[in-house]
Amino acid sequence: MSAVRIVISGRVQGIGYRDWLVHRAHRAGVRGWVRNLGETQVEAVVGQADAVERLVSTCWEGPRGARVTAVTRAVADDPGVTGFCRRPSARQ
Repeated sequence: MSAVRIVISGRVQGIGYRDWLVHRAHRAGVRGWVRNLGETQVEAVVGQADAVERLVSTCWEGPRGARVTAVTRAVADDPGVTGFCRRPSARQ
């Protein structure tokens, strides 16, 4: 099964965006992971195509204090995990 790579840009760090997304992903029942990417982006890889669209739409909301300016998506490899988790930040 393929997955979707989502990159969320804007004010999405230092406000609990990753924890918020983990919570939303658990509620949506999707597998995958999320991590910080650079200084103004969060990256997520999400599986289970039936629930992905709802989660992608939700990424525009974010937690209180978030100001999302872009949500991009691309086909990705299967996330290879059960459940949904945080990963360490990507090194740039």
